[in-house]
Amino acid sequence: MRVRLLLACLGMLSLGLPASAHAAPPLDDPYLAGYAGAVLEREFKVSPRAVTAAHGVLTIDATQIDPAARDKIVATLATLPGVMRVDVRQPSPPPAGAGPEVTPLATSTLPTGVLPTGHLFQPLLADPRWPHFAASYRYYLNSHDDFRNVGAVSFGETIPLFRGGAFADSQWEAGIQAGVFSMFELDAPSKDLINADYFAALYGVWRRGPFSALGRVFHQSSHLGDEFLLRTRVDRVNLSYESLDLKLSYDLPYGFRIYGGGGWLFDQDPSDLKPWTTQGGVEFRSPWTMAGKYLRPVAAVDLQSRQENNWNVDVSVRAGIQFESVRVLERSLQLLVEYFNGNSPDGQFYTKRVEYLGLGAHFHF
Repeated sequence: MRVRLLLACLGMLSLGLPASAHAAPPLDDPYLAGYAGAVLEREFKVSPRAVTAAHGVLTIDATQIDPAARDKIVATLATLPGVMRVDVRQPSPPPAGAGPEVTPLATSTLPTGVLPTGHLFQPLLADPRWPHFAASYRYYLNSHDDFRNVGAVSFGETIPLFRGGAFADSQWEAGIQAGVFSMFELDAPSKDLINADYFAALYGVWRRGPFSALGRVFHQSSHLGDEFLLRTRVDRVNLSYESLDLKLSYDLPYGFRIYGGGGWLFDQDPSDLKPWTTQGGVEFRSPWTMAGKYLRPVAAVDLQSRQENNWNVDVSVRAGIQFESVRVLERSLQLLVEYFNGNSPDGQFYTKRVEYLGLGAHFHF
């Protein structure tokens, strides 16, 4: 049963590209270019021919825009539905003795300065502990000792505090992350709070083109709900730790992305909690849309392994649709089917192997 479910979810990911391409003809790029060109012409008095689109990436000809308005133009176009990245194509200086012809050099930039818009490192869609706003229902498939039907909610945000330029047209960013991850027992009369994990981090990001790297130092602590504790009399674990982690990400063609990294715990409680962790995964954000360009298929697989759990692999799979017409605070709404098999991501139960199916609504930037 477990193997069939996992293979089915992975099959959704591997087949997402052909299915999406069949569902909508490859007219999205001309449509996206026309949409972006209309915005350029209306808002910035720039010729629509200054922008082109390919696979969800907008490319702007730097020679046709005002350099002083460049950051504002990039920030505006980056918020358009269906845009995955905005590149600015600039001429490079000709070599000594060469004629007037120049070779264009593509660069990807976001606005710089204090509290800038956009993010250099995109969210990890299937990571159970990526800070974002979400609500989901989980049905536990295994014989869990404590609950079967669970509601899970999270509140979180990634806030860039400062972004600047670096060498070779790269950029760096520093900011904070914070989140709360809670789960509630839906079978209990008062829908008892079962567990709440609190997360806070300082992070730094470096990005050049399709490559990005995220480094963090963060704190996480876990707490049982009072009603659940009094009713079940379970043994509470005082789980708390700090951690350093590093994740590397690379954007592939046609909306695919791969990432991987690891982490090290310190100042942990219990003190014998083993420190090393690893993580990797693959994501697909379709460059094609469906249903009149209102829906975009998305899918992701996240794999994590911890020394504490003898390097058993925790599998998290999410797949579904992103609503291009629904945006709240520049966040896109995603409706995702979820599958998890591994040691529980909820802190108080980290020693237990769990398996669940779920359906959730997620807001991601």
